[in-house]
Amino acid sequence: MFERIAVLIPCLNEAHTVLEVIKSFQKELPGSQIYVYDNGSTDNTVKLSLDAGAIVKHEKSLGKGNVIRRMFGDIEADIYLLVDGDGTYQAQTAPKMVELMHKETLDMVVGSRIPVDQDAIFRPGHKFGNKALTKIVGWLFGRQFTDILSGFRVFSRRFVKSFPALSRGFEIETEMTIHALDLNMPVSEFATNYSARAEGSKSKLNTWKDGYRILLTIIFLFKEMQPFKFFGVIFLIFSIISILLGYPLFFTYLDTGLVPRFPTAILATGVMIIAFISLAIGIILDSVCRNRREIKRMHYLGITPLSEKKK
Repeated sequence: MFERIAVLIPCLNEAHTVLEVIKSFQKELPGSQIYVYDNGSTDNTVKLSLDAGAIVKHEKSLGKGNVIRRMFGDIEADIYLLVDGDGTYQAQTAPKMVELMHKETLDMVVGSRIPVDQDAIFRPGHKFGNKALTKIVGWLFGRQFTDILSGFRVFSRRFVKSFPALSRGFEIETEMTIHALDLNMPVSEFATNYSARAEGSKSKLNTWKDGYRILLTIIFLFKEMQPFKFFGVIFLIFSIISILLGYPLFFTYLDTGLVPRFPTAILATGVMIIAFISLAIGIILDSVCRNRREIKRMHYLGITPLSEKKK
């Protein structure tokens, strides 16, 4: 077993649950360091965390992504366990997730949520949105997860210190998943029970606003990491539009030798030019992206893996 396990708990007004969360992980992972990063709480979250023996730090920039970026940058450990402070995740699963990471030398284990009562836990739109976004990521990046939005994860040091953490809000979990897929990291999922929030505890997730931001993050990362496919789709769309506009004009010209709708001909030509410009952009950016991926991969490989640390 490794010496340093860090349990990371980002918090914003979680006084109803944070004490129980800290105690449960102290029990299940004895010897681990519990870090609570407060994101501007106005209740007793900080005091309760200190009383429970957690190390409390602060991040002023609001947003879960900002907190996790600070955590990953500040904390040194061999294994990092990330969990929300709302008491919805089961600490009993943590040792099994850590054991799975040791056994298979993984870089990320995602706690795939199994709701105890789906109707009571998921607000309208949450279940559909999670499934839809998970499917989109699998479709675009070539591998299916069952729950890309889970806030319960275990990471290797390799993952944490190679993760750029560009997101500011709840889209951070999506960025984590795509980062692992982009570098072909060894990852896995582990089923864990997911409970309803305690009475008085309120979710900070806005279903539509945050869902929209997560979708935009997926599209942005797809453009950044697979530009040829992204701009190839644009090329295809504009090519089809151009062909549809120019098709009748072409056959009219063959029959009569005239172009009766000159503005349409100009439009069709312009659209096709845009299509080929998009294709050229995709080809150029794909080469740039390949070089960036190689650099990220070399940085990732430069960090000592779990198997070597264990020796």
